Amino acid sequence: MKIYSFEKLIVWQKARKLSVVIYKTTKTLPKDELFGLISQMRRCAVSISSNIAEGTGRHSNKDKARFTEIAYGSALELLNQIILSNDLEFISNDCYKEIRSEIDEITSMLDSLYKSQLKLNS
Repeated sequence: MKIYSFEKLIVWQKARKLSVVIYKTTKTLPKDELFGLISQMRRCAVSISSNIAEGTGRHSNKDKARFTEIAYGSALELLNQIILSNDLEFISNDCYKEIRSEIDEITSMLDSLYKSQLKLNS
């Protein structure tokens, strides 16, 4: 079985694991949030790893950097939703802190990846 370049990226691996955490966490949210926060949080989480993967398929570093930028934006959108979920007491403080820590790590890695892609473009 072929291993694609994105599968080797630690940031993609972490984003993929975050998606699993978000899916499991959102199972505990109120059912009336199914088409609200639950749906949004799941889409954001999946978008992070999906954009990393899609970006590796692009030929120019400028295009790769753009998909990394989109992944970063999705991570920040997810962070906003995690903050709201905590404010609404849908998730515990411990769960919030754990997910926020993972998002912090992923955004830091995405920022480094983005900067390296821009340097290669220069």
